[in-house]
Amino acid sequence: MTDRNNVAAVDQGNGDGGPPPSGVPPEARLKAPGEPGGGGLRRFVKGVSPGKGASEELLRRFQESQRPKPKPGEACEMCATLVPEEHSHVFNIDTRELMCVCRACYLLFAREAAAQGKFRQVPERYLFDPYFVLDQAQWEQIQIPVSMAFFFFNSSMNAFVAFYPSPAGATESLLDLDAWREVMEANPSFEGLMPDVEALLLRQEDDRFECYLVPIDKAYELTALVRMNWKGFSGGEEVWATIATFFDNLKNRSAVVGLGPRGVAGESEGGR
Repeated sequence: MTDRNNVAAVDQGNGDGGPPPSGVPPEARLKAPGEPGGGGLRRFVKGVSPGKGASEELLRRFQESQRPKPKPGEACEMCATLVPEEHSHVFNIDTRELMCVCRACYLLFAREAAAQGKFRQVPERYLFDPYFVLDQAQWEQIQIPVSMAFFFFNSSMNAFVAFYPSPAGATESLLDLDAWREVMEANPSFEGLMPDVEALLLRQEDDRFECYLVPIDKAYELTALVRMNWKGFSGGEEVWATIATFFDNLKNRSAVVGLGPRGVAGESEGGR
């Protein structure tokens, strides 16, 4: 179902992909009672400890069976190592999903050709251009009905796509590519945007617009904050305070780039 701006809700969740592996080696995953070929050990060790003389292998299996399993998002989706709340991500080109990974696995994909290009690091750079130029007419032509949106180049579609945070998740907007091309040509600071893994995050404040280049997972983090905190028709004070804090933190960690719209720097130098 689409509205007057031809938008369709696409629930992206928090962009972290599916549940991670349990972290338990295959040989330590004991079969439950009643399963063919085994399962008896679990019914004996639950709530008790192995007695004296237990082999090291049996002790290891017992310890594995009693160890709390990590929750989704707490373990590397490649090696099952536990990861902190702030962790890195890689992008799976085939499934087009973000994967939570530990630092070691993240660094494996520093080269673009690693794993035959199947996985790509989500970069960790944050840029802010205080001279970013966009007016209300262009914003309406781009067909974004709210005050925030993010844009990234989808390599499988070979085109830019646009999403905006909403109570339903990330909502896709039909992007006027000609209008967006004009915006990009007028603002050269972000020409190096990396496909799939980096996004341009825009926010309207009164009659001006702010633009940040961010890792794609940061754009989905904003989406998750809106989805979790939105209340009622207008969102409520809490969600808008959360959004304001998000952008304050984003600006504080971003490197400032840009010399203004294309041609302005050159004209200034020529007039000296």
